[in-house]
Amino acid sequence: MADMTMTRLHELMVILYAVSLVFYFIDYLNKDKIAHRSAFWILTIVYALQTIFLVVYIVEKKRFPILTLFEGIYFYAWLLITLSILLHLFYKVGHAVFFLNVIGFTFMTIHTFAPGQIESSPVGEALISELLFIHITFAILSYAAFAMSFVFAILYLLVYKVLKKRKWSKQFGRLPSLQQASMGMKVSLLTGVPFLLISLILGMQWAHIALNEWFFTDMKIIGSFLVLAVYGMVLFLLQRGRLTGANFAWINIYAFLFVIINFFLGSRLSGFHFWI
Repeated sequence: MADMTMTRLHELMVILYAVSLVFYFIDYLNKDKIAHRSAFWILTIVYALQTIFLVVYIVEKKRFPILTLFEGIYFYAWLLITLSILLHLFYKVGHAVFFLNVIGFTFMTIHTFAPGQIESSPVGEALISELLFIHITFAILSYAAFAMSFVFAILYLLVYKVLKKRKWSKQFGRLPSLQQASMGMKVSLLTGVPFLLISLILGMQWAHIALNEWFFTDMKIIGSFLVLAVYGMVLFLLQRGRLTGANFAWINIYAFLFVIINFFLGSRLSGFHFWI
């Protein structure tokens, strides 16, 4: 029972850390004060849980937990969160805080779902299944966000066409404004990109511990990283002011078509993505 509780708490920390990372990503690109505060307080909860576990471990073992690779990874993840919180409080360096937490989340995931940890745990098989579940959930959430950006892109082009031709209809009043459609595309991307990044991190960790043989050159893995690169480039160009108006809408449409191709074709060519 105690092992199950500890496992659930570590899974909760990974999920909360992932949510915090999403908010930090939104703040990193959009300078959103609400997202900034939300990310910090969620990260503080993760940090408090990690610190409690670290102190309990030190009391039980009567030594500092850095003598094994497993212990070192946990301490390293805790140290990265400590540094990111200090930077957040005293230096306000948003770029450093975001990237520190990306690295910290990666090591926290490795620690929670490490092969050695799973083999020694009486709930190891359940842990593997839940890691796969969380990986798929974040992937689906990212695809849903990209679908929303696609829908808002279609609406943007529709409203743009109506305004250009000045042909009003009763249905026009139910359409969003150009600003609302553009904001909908942006918010969808700000949500979908970190969800996909988290999904890929968790997915590779699952493959490492659950599969006897897998290759980074698997078509679904390559396709998923390409999707991440495409949407990452879209956000980069948007932040640089090189994508505006109809061009932003069209590139969202093309990017989502690539998501669909990767989802169906990539899964069929994959060596282990059979869930489709």
